[in-house]
Amino acid sequence: MINTANQSLLGKDSPYCSVYNPDLLFAIPRQEKRDELGFDLKTLPFSGVDVWTAYEISWLNLKGKPNAMVAEFTFSANAPFLVESKSFKLYLNSFNGSRFESAEQVKGLMVKDLSGCSGKPVLIEFIALNNPKLSVNVLPGNNIDDLDIEIDEYTVNANLLRIDNSAKVVEETLNSHLLKSNCLVTSQPDWGSVVIHYVGKPIEQEGLLKYLISFREHNEFHEQCVERIFTDLIAHCQPQKLTVYARYVRRGGLDINPFRSNFEAPYLMSRLSRQ
Repeated sequence: MINTANQSLLGKDSPYCSVYNPDLLFAIPRQEKRDELGFDLKTLPFSGVDVWTAYEISWLNLKGKPNAMVAEFTFSANAPFLVESKSFKLYLNSFNGSRFESAEQVKGLMVKDLSGCSGKPVLIEFIALNNPKLSVNVLPGNNIDDLDIEIDEYTVNANLLRIDNSAKVVEETLNSHLLKSNCLVTSQPDWGSVVIHYVGKPIEQEGLLKYLISFREHNEFHEQCVERIFTDLIAHCQPQKLTVYARYVRRGGLDINPFRSNFEAPYLMSRLSRQ
């Protein structure tokens, strides 16, 4: 039987479990939403990753002393399954009261469990709490949030996207902090910042900002929203090269940062001020 988002623990009462339990993980096929966008694993129009940052990693050593870490989990965009976020949180909590010999043992279990759940190898980095990598960063490119626009449409409308066909091809990076969507299952708000790096005819910035804001009442997971933005930009603006990268505000000690590109490797950053 194929899991669906509605079968997950999202929006349901869940007991806190502090005993290591990999069975808490819940996989959701990516393909259902990709069917809406017209591609599958064999015809992906991009490569990329989903980077999750977990700020509440803890376990006990063999003497019962707690360890505390931040962890970065990197999932391949061509993995067949998403790991549902609440199940991920419950799974990470299950380490809290369990004893392990070393950080490497903990990391090894997480690699095995999460790779098995997602269907592709997962990379994991443990980050000490005093590591400068945890400092706050800013998005690359020009921010478009101060544009004086009028908008009364909050359902996704790709027809808002336009280019200046009379202009020369440019390479440009634009960003916005006004991306907001809702959880596919619970409809709880998900707040995000997005970077769009492209080579092509100039994208009309007012229309782009209206388009990003039009996600405001849209229900999809973070990864699905980024893939929809990528697909809509390719279809309506026809850039020669395109990257879409979003960093979402953390919820339940986790933030999710999907990166999709048809020409460059992920340039992942440290957290933003809202993360």
